[in-house]
Amino acid sequence: MASSSLLDIAPVVPVVVLQDASDAVPLARALVAGGLPAIEVTLRTPAALDAIRAIAEEVPDAVVGAGTVITPGQVKDSVAAGARFLVSPGWTDVLLEAMQASGVPFLPGVSTTSEVVALLERGVTEMKFFPAEAAGGTAYLRSLAGPLPQARFCPTGGIVSANAPDYLALPNVGCVGGTWMLPADAIAARDWGRVEALAREAAGLKTLRAQV
Repeated sequence: MASSSLLDIAPVVPVVVLQDASDAVPLARALVAGGLPAIEVTLRTPAALDAIRAIAEEVPDAVVGAGTVITPGQVKDSVAAGARFLVSPGWTDVLLEAMQASGVPFLPGVSTTSEVVALLERGVTEMKFFPAEAAGGTAYLRSLAGPLPQARFCPTGGIVSANAPDYLALPNVGCVGGTWMLPADAIAARDWGRVEALAREAAGLKTLRAQV
């Protein structure tokens, strides 16, 4: 991984839900071409592990990871399929131990201050904030930056192109996760050119962030 931190690869991590693994490679190529190489494939469908495997094998410029990881078994299967990072919606000690032992970067999910403190106690400083909008949004994250400046986040959940810049302007946010560059009708039509164009717009948020 080129960056020392998963949070610094790109301003936006596309959150991909694939029903058909044959779409994985062209979709990943479109996202990479648009400037979003870190791709989270969620384990919400039977096609997910095959999709991760295909991207890992055929799209070398992609940094593919597994999302919605909630069991040690999924940790093992995801890494075996080629996942280079792991993302969970929440965490337990058992899941955290499995992710720590996996050998790849991971973002355990948090939505409360106590969960953040508990992870900091365990040496984890990079986390997913989920569900971001429902859990308090930018106001909540801004309030955490003072007492817990060592914690950095990838907020996901309810983030769209309109509010993503507000999150990215926060000092404790490294990147955001979202699906707005992956409209369902574009995926269904296999309109990879549209996906690439939307990805390029999302990648451009990094420039906007630099100007904040």
